[in-house]
Amino acid sequence: MKRLLVFLFIAVLALAGCVQTKTEVEGSKDDSKGKGKKSIEVLGMSASEEDMNIVRDQLVKNGFDVKLNIQPDYGSFSAQKEAGNYDLALSSWTTVTGNPDYAVRGLFKTGGDYSTVSDSKLDALIEEASTLTGDEAAAKYKELEQLLVFDQAYIAPLYISNKYQGIYSELVNPKTVHLPKSRAQVWESIEFNDSSKNATEPLILHQTISSLTSLDPIKGNDGSINTLNTNMYVRLVNLTNTDDVVSDGSLSYNHAIAEGNQEYYFILRDDINFAAVKDGAAVDTGELVSAEDVVFSLNRAKDPKSVPDHRTYSLHENIETVEIISDLAELQKKKVAGSDQSVLDALSQHLPASVTQLAKDKGTVNNTAGAYQVVKITTPTPFPQVLNYLAHQSGGIVSEKQVTSINTYDVASYNPDKDIAYGDQTTVTEGTAYNNHLYASGPYILVKKNDYEAQFVKNPAYRVGSEYEPKIAKVNVRFIADIDSALSALRNGEIHILQSVPETKLDIVKSDSKLTLHTADSNAVSYLLMNTSGRAVSDSADLRKAILYSINQDEFISYYQGNKKPAVSTVSPLVNTGLKLEADSAKVKEYLKAYKD
Repeated sequence: MKRLLVFLFIAVLALAGCVQTKTEVEGSKDDSKGKGKKSIEVLGMSASEEDMNIVRDQLVKNGFDVKLNIQPDYGSFSAQKEAGNYDLALSSWTTVTGNPDYAVRGLFKTGGDYSTVSDSKLDALIEEASTLTGDEAAAKYKELEQLLVFDQAYIAPLYISNKYQGIYSELVNPKTVHLPKSRAQVWESIEFNDSSKNATEPLILHQTISSLTSLDPIKGNDGSINTLNTNMYVRLVNLTNTDDVVSDGSLSYNHAIAEGNQEYYFILRDDINFAAVKDGAAVDTGELVSAEDVVFSLNRAKDPKSVPDHRTYSLHENIETVEIISDLAELQKKKVAGSDQSVLDALSQHLPASVTQLAKDKGTVNNTAGAYQVVKITTPTPFPQVLNYLAHQSGGIVSEKQVTSINTYDVASYNPDKDIAYGDQTTVTEGTAYNNHLYASGPYILVKKNDYEAQFVKNPAYRVGSEYEPKIAKVNVRFIADIDSALSALRNGEIHILQSVPETKLDIVKSDSKLTLHTADSNAVSYLLMNTSGRAVSDSADLRKAILYSINQDEFISYYQGNKKPAVSTVSPLVNTGLKLEADSAKVKEYLKAYKD
């Protein structure tokens, strides 16, 4: 996502059997207030067992009884979390858009895509902070962190991770492999050392999750599809490796923000067509990825009712309108924010030909003749962070023609057992249900998948002849859930890139002459999420604070050999608020006494 990452709430249940109902959970919840040690149930996946053990030891040291619940997969966790079977959930979040609003809105705002928190003061701070920049933004995010972490203790931060990428440099040229801070892995730039292999040999990548949420970019926001959808659908803008918003490698030549920071203009290129799959191969549909498709894609992205189980609408809720501009005079009259330059001049940099007309529809687009399409996005209030959200995989441009031809069901009465939605993984899974209906606007398209891997091929109509044309023709994404097994596969050349090398395994990569290690900063934060419904921690800020001040981040950093950093919240990698969490056993006793009294 990072790019998940992506987002992951990671949870674990010691019971491998049935999921308890909400009624059963509430009926069995601990009511030991004032009756000795407080019992705390911590959820996490087996992959995070080390972190769970450290959390357990810190809580036990401060007078808690702790139950660790270990669940082997994300699906089982989701069911347990939905049932409310936890006090603390070991969680992580990677701000894959590179902006602090994304680090809080979906997680902690009332009604957010992944939020279990409902606090009107916190909601107001999230909205206020989103409109600010620089020192003003830092001050407001400090207020937000103070409320979120120290005043209410809705979360307890553990650490910030770095990024460590392993490359099988015996075969792959490490200079062509990016490691962005936020953006998902960039496939189109990667090359083999022997460039003659680019057309024939598959690049083999890795991810842990084999079940794909959805190949419709707005229906998922997790580690199963973040990287896949990022490489299948082009966006209006991209993030650089250091989180700057740029038009490079996107659908737009240039973009500009008009005075007032509420109008955002994008001039589109005409060298990208949609790809489809026919007889196992990618084919050029001949259909331009157009302004009409942009309007359709972003309108559905911001509409929570456009698809069932919409997972990303809150990212785009600050878009008011999306429209195609046909009046050249509007671009000439508008000034760029903070400048005397016209929007037209800003959009006209390094084009194939000067802008002579704005095409009213895709049928009249001809960039070399000076006919371009321009899209304008308007926000109801100044909101420059809208650009970061447009760089997210959920801002991917889909084919209006294809999506509307597939999604013929009624959204309100959608039945997944009989209705086929655009992007449903069953349509690309090997077997009798295979009926690949994908249209890709990005550099690659998914051909088919099974439990072992997903197979992609390059879009034959994506930026042909440019530096952004995909270098390698075939990409296979291998599903390996166990990270040690994945590292072994990297060392054996069975996979070519391991995007996340564990901090405890760095020396293995460094010492292997066939491998290269890339290192970068990350926006990934691990934290404990407090249950806000049906548990003692839900009702008592004092109990939550006792847990908060039991956490000693230095012990995590020591365990990971200095390869983690202190965190306060999910905002920490993006904004330095000056706040710091320090373990304090005296405060633990103080808050436990207040809770028991």
